[in-house]
Amino acid sequence: MMNKDAFKNIAWNGLWRQNTGLVQLLGLCPLLAISVNTVNAVMLALATLIVMAMSNAAIALLRRLIPHEIRIPVFILIVASLVTAIDLLFNAWFHELYIILGIFIPLIVTNCIVLARVEAFASKHNPFAATLDGIFMGLGLLWTLALLGALRELIGGGVLLSGIDMVTPGAEPLRILPETYPGFLLAALPPGAFILLGCLIAAKNWLSENEKRKTQARSAAVALPAAPEEKPAA
Repeated sequence: MMNKDAFKNIAWNGLWRQNTGLVQLLGLCPLLAISVNTVNAVMLALATLIVMAMSNAAIALLRRLIPHEIRIPVFILIVASLVTAIDLLFNAWFHELYIILGIFIPLIVTNCIVLARVEAFASKHNPFAATLDGIFMGLGLLWTLALLGALRELIGGGVLLSGIDMVTPGAEPLRILPETYPGFLLAALPPGAFILLGCLIAAKNWLSENEKRKTQARSAAVALPAAPEEKPAA
């Protein structure tokens, strides 16, 4: 049974400390190419999350049965089977979005995020811990992609949730900035994705360093010996 500290460590690693997009810098191809808007980014991240959670669970269950020498081909085979199922489901349920996402759903098979967690974590831990690792690593990618997509969409056109009707028929995007806002084209182009991602990485590093300094200051304050009390004069 997993204790509370182990659960917190897995969750915090996936969401922040080892965030795949901001720290490990894995899977940058879909991160930058699909984050043109929030809907595309979130849906691809959800597909990746499902694949990560299920592949981690499956490989953790089978880890003692898979020969070490052929583990990578077996891992890829399991991941490819799950990605094929997700690809077919997207084609059936979200066909218009499926056309837009295009090759990036099948490319989940070769995504460094998925294969890295399978090799580094799932193959060495029990199914429950491995599933949690896949979920939280996927959630870390999800919020990063969602934020990047929202920033690009908002700065580029002044709206949010463009294309939401492809997921929820009848829904309309949200106009955040006035219609007179001309838009900033750079944000919607690939260079804008690199610039905004760099800003997010810088912000994450600043927050982490600031928290580290605060922790060190608190530790130093606790470690200081108490001043001796002065004895009253006779």
